[in-house]
Amino acid sequence: MTSLKRTPLYPLYAETGEPRCIDFGGWELPVQFYGIQKEHEAVRERAGLFDVSHMGEFMLEGQDACPFISRLTTGDIESLEIGQAVYTFMCYENGGVVDDLIVYRIQDNKYMLVVNAGNIDKDAEWIKSHKPESVEFRDLSEGTALIALQGPAALEILKKVCDEPALNTLKPFHFIETGIFEGTMAYISRTGYTGEDGFEIYAAAEFAPSIWRSLITAGEPFGLLPCGLGARDTLRFEAKLPLYGQELSADITPLEAGLGYFVKLGKGDFIGREALAAQKEAGVPRKLVGLEMIDRGIARSHYPVFAGDRQIGEVTTGTQSPTLKRNLALALIEAEFAPIGTQIEVEIRGKRLKAEVVKVPFYKNTPAHKAMIANANAGSAESKAPSN
Repeated sequence: MTSLKRTPLYPLYAETGEPRCIDFGGWELPVQFYGIQKEHEAVRERAGLFDVSHMGEFMLEGQDACPFISRLTTGDIESLEIGQAVYTFMCYENGGVVDDLIVYRIQDNKYMLVVNAGNIDKDAEWIKSHKPESVEFRDLSEGTALIALQGPAALEILKKVCDEPALNTLKPFHFIETGIFEGTMAYISRTGYTGEDGFEIYAAAEFAPSIWRSLITAGEPFGLLPCGLGARDTLRFEAKLPLYGQELSADITPLEAGLGYFVKLGKGDFIGREALAAQKEAGVPRKLVGLEMIDRGIARSHYPVFAGDRQIGEVTTGTQSPTLKRNLALALIEAEFAPIGTQIEVEIRGKRLKAEVVKVPFYKNTPAHKAMIANANAGSAESKAPSN
C-alpha cells in the first residue's frame, strides 16, 4: 500500500481544533479543523488560514522563457511586469485544458508557474516536451511550502508578522519578495481561491512551520481559524472559481467554462488557439451555468441534468451554500438551455427534481474574482467571457 504524502505543516495540524484528514489525490490533508460551516464563515467575515503546500511550483528561466510561456498558455504573458501575476490555462490542441495555473514574473527572463497538485507530473511532462533548450525548467514543488491567508482581516493579520511597507499598496495579482520570515526569502502574493481578499506565501518548506504558527498567533484576536479542504471548496464554489477535474478538464474548454476573458486570441499563436478560435466563432456547444434547486435536494458532482427526457449535461459541483443557505450547483449543459430562468431537472438518487438556471457568481461580494477579471483584461483587450 502506497503511503500518503504529507506537507511540511502536517505535524502542526493537531495544535489547533480537531483536524480530520482525508486522502486528497495521494496527499493526507485536512478536510476540516473546526467544521466546514465555521471555517467558511471565518473566511467570509474575518480570516482563515490554509495549508496548500501540495500545490506545484515550477521555475522557468532563459532568454526565450517569455515567448515560450506565451505559446504554452492562453494569457498575455508578454505584458506582465516584474512583480505581477496572471491566471491562465495550458490547453491541448483541441482546446481542452491541460491545467489552470498562475504565472508569476520574477525577473525579466524568470517565471514561476503554480499548478494543481494532481497535475504536477503531467504538467511537468507537458512543459518539458514543448520547451526549447534555451529554457531551463526546475520543479521546486517538493521543497516549497504554500500558505494561504484569506479574508477581510488578512492584511491586518499579515502586517502583525511581516513588517513590509509594500503590503499596504500591494495590488491584487501582484507580489513582493521579502526576507522578513526567519531571514529566508519568500514571495507574498495578493491572490487566493476564496472570493475574498487575501495573500499566499511561498517559502522554503523548512520555514513553513514557524510562519504558520506566527500567523495563527497573530490572527487569534481577529478570530482567524485554520481551514481545511471542505471550506476551501465551498468558498471557491460560491465565487464560481473553477476546480480542475470538475469545471475544467481535457474535455472542457475555457470558453465552455465561461472563462473566455483569460483566452487572448489576439495575442498571437498558442497551443489550442485554432480550436478555441473556431469554437468562439461557431458558439460554444455547452455552457457552465449556475443552478438553484426548486425542489428540495442537493445536486452533487456528476448528477445528470435533464430537459424533459433528454439528458443535457451534468452537475460539476453542488452543495448548500454556507453563506446564502440555498441549494446551489454549477452544471455544464447544452448551450440552448443556458439562459437565466430556464427550468430543468437534476436527477438525485433516482428522482428528477426541478431546478432553475440562475446568475453566477452566487456570492456577489467577490473582490478576488473581480481582481482576476481586471487582471486578465489589463493586457490585450481580447475575448470577453460568454455571459449567462
